Amino acid sequence: MPRRTKSQYLHEYFKSWVKLYKVGAIRDVTLQKYWVTYRKIKGLAPTLMMKDLNRQTYQKLLNDYAINHERQTVMDFHHQVKAAILDAYDDGIIKHDPTRRAIIKGKDPKKKKTKFLSEFELKLLIKELDLGDKPSIDWLVLLIAKTGLRFAEALGVTPSDFDFEEQTLSVTKTWNYKDKKGGFQPTKNKSSVRKIQLDWKLCMQFSGLIRNLPTDKPIFVTKRIYNSTVNFFLEKKCKHAGIPVISVHGLRHTHASLLLYAGVSTASVAKRLGHADMTTTQSTYIHIIEELENQDNDKIMRHLAAL
Repeated sequence: MPRRTKSQYLHEYFKSWVKLYKVGAIRDVTLQKYWVTYRKIKGLAPTLMMKDLNRQTYQKLLNDYAINHERQTVMDFHHQVKAAILDAYDDGIIKHDPTRRAIIKGKDPKKKKTKFLSEFELKLLIKELDLGDKPSIDWLVLLIAKTGLRFAEALGVTPSDFDFEEQTLSVTKTWNYKDKKGGFQPTKNKSSVRKIQLDWKLCMQFSGLIRNLPTDKPIFVTKRIYNSTVNFFLEKKCKHAGIPVISVHGLRHTHASLLLYAGVSTASVAKRLGHADMTTTQSTYIHIIEELENQDNDKIMRHLAAL
């Protein structure tokens, strides 16, 4: 556990704090972000001791980090380091809170990639897919586009997850693609465990694809697969189709946005995506929801004016 001493380096305290409070309490993917923060602290301020922590030395740490990172990334870094430092303050290891009124700087954000495609653009992308008789990235892209699955969820799909009579796909696990050992792991949250209704065409396609595959093995994982590999594949397909380049996560955004534009309720979209609550869906797709609300207002006014 963290030593109660001022003669300790900040990175040492942070490391022991993570071990005490975070290991075993948060998902591995989130824990890795804390270890990245630890390495950044050690690299930027290897000799900064707890006793020397004040507003100036803490601000310098943030400023040094901000040189090569966007403002939002600096904010995330600040929140993680601040949590540990506030515990040190509460425990009497330091007398003052050096994070108070910290200024968050950072590089200008890069131009954001297109988050989602229109229905017409998605149809063009699907036409570009080479849907052979064996599982491939093409099939993976089709599944995500038609279901809105997260990348790790799609990799975790096995033949036994399909129920073609009920036309559903059960999401109960994910695939740990960030670890070279791979392996199944739990879903992001309890709400992510769900059954997704499938269209008849997708059922026909996948019933043929998985007919002779092992029922309990992931369909798309035969060797280690990377998110970047699928993104590169998508980039080539999008360029060849003459549509905006999107990421694999952009397929999930595309799926959700098309449902919203089709008039599907926010609650139903949230359930289909496996969001913990509707707030996540509303905040992610606020621009679409506001656009639809404006259209609804126009309909309301036209209806009332006709009375």
